[in-house]
Order: sequence, then C-alpha cells, then structure tokens
Amino acid sequence: MKRVLLTGASGGVGTRLRSLLKPLYPELILSDLKAPADLSADETFIAADLADAAAVEKVCQGVDGIVHLGGYSVEGPWETILQSNIVGCYNLFEAARRQGVKRVVFASSNHVMGFHPRSKKIGIEAVPKPDTRYGLSKLFGEGVGALYAHKHGLGVLSIRIGNFGDKPIDARRLAIWLKPSDLVSLIRLGLEKPGLVYEVVYGMSDNQRAWWDNSHALSLGYKPEGQSEVFAPEALEAQKKLPPDAIGDYFQGGSPFCSQEFDADFERLKK
Repeated sequence: MKRVLLTGASGGVGTRLRSLLKPLYPELILSDLKAPADLSADETFIAADLADAAAVEKVCQGVDGIVHLGGYSVEGPWETILQSNIVGCYNLFEAARRQGVKRVVFASSNHVMGFHPRSKKIGIEAVPKPDTRYGLSKLFGEGVGALYAHKHGLGVLSIRIGNFGDKPIDARRLAIWLKPSDLVSLIRLGLEKPGLVYEVVYGMSDNQRAWWDNSHALSLGYKPEGQSEVFAPEALEAQKKLPPDAIGDYFQGGSPFCSQEFDADFERLKK
C-alpha cells in the first residue's frame, strides 16, 4: 500500500489515527467535510461529502487502499444516517471499484450486535442485532463490503470497533476496549494481508472480560497488546458513579444506544 485514503480524518478516531498511520503509509490522504484544525504542512487533505458521489470518486483517484471511518458516528435522525452512512458508504465502495482500489478497511461498530445480552459471549457468526439506526447503517456497510469483495474483487475487512481510547473508563469498556495501537494492527491486516477477500473481526484488545470471541481475528494474525484488566480497579470505581440503566446495563450496546427510544417488552427480550 503506497497511497492510502483515510476518510473521517477530522473525527476523534481519525485524528488519532493520522499520526499513527503516517509513518506506515507516507502517502496518506486525509478526507472529511472540513479539514482538521491542526492540519500540518506535510499532510494532504481533500474535502469531500460522502453523499456526493462525484466528490467521493475524485478523492479515491490513485488510491491503493482506503480506511473508511467517515460518516455519522452516533445515533441520529434517519435522514442524517441515510445520507452519511448508507448513501455515503455505497458511494465510497462504488468509487473504490471504479478507481481500481485494492483494499478497503471498513469501520463497523459493536452496535451492529448491540441487543445481544452481556451474559452471552458471541463470535462473528452470531446473528446481528443492531441497537440503533446508526448500528443498522453499520450492518449495511458490512453488507456492501461483502458484495464488493465477492462480486468486484476488492479485499475488505470490516472491524466492529468497540471503545477506542487510551484506557477503559467503566465496566462496559473493560469488555470492549480497543487500544489505538491495536486498531492500527487490525487496519494493517486489512490493507496488507495477502489473499484477503472479505473478513469480519471485533475491534477489541486482549480483554479478560470480553463479550466477544475474537478467535477469528487471531487466526488472521492479529496480536493485540492492550489488556483492559490492568485498568479494572479504576474503571469499576468509576462505574459506581454512573446512574443505573436496566436496559442499557443488560445489553451489550449499553446506554443510551439500547435504552434510547426503547418501548419493547424488556422481559420478553430477556427470555
């Protein structure tokens, strides 16, 4: 991979990845609606609205691989999710196909699986249970990635990202924490692993309290270095200060993703 495009470069995860990916991919192209406030002279930025197919195609020109973080990153109104995460995701994969891009790493989300209970450990073969319109849009993105991998020959890795950060800060994050350097390792698998067709992995570090079986990622060569249990005492202490949420605390998607707008029969779902 010589020339790599990073969409969503101005967001929280994208901002951190800029510095981590630059030494690995010197010809790193950054894109978002607006340029990062701290853009340096040695960084290349091209503005593009994902909902604008022509703009997306332009930013994909001459690119070998794409790390697709772009889109609306939390729950939102349907029209917002539709344009940013569904139309925008389709535009990205279609532009990648038309421009001869070799690899796409898609930033999916744990919220694809949000309505699985925390008491059940699941692998990648588990039935998706999105907890929001946002989670649903990420499931769509996984499907688009599979289509373009099998029908059009792109190599695609979908990463169901847990909680990205320097350390887990509550009980839920002890299960789903993803150290920044571990996300970089997963991205490198997606961009560089020979023979990759289409794979789905969970984006988490080596978490003792994990709700996910990430053995498939390990079989692909993933070697996480972060261990959330190191931070357990302070994370559990911080958890005591959070208000209880019967629905959010039961399901993997947490609060507010699972509990917001929830009006189903909770007892029926627990059976």
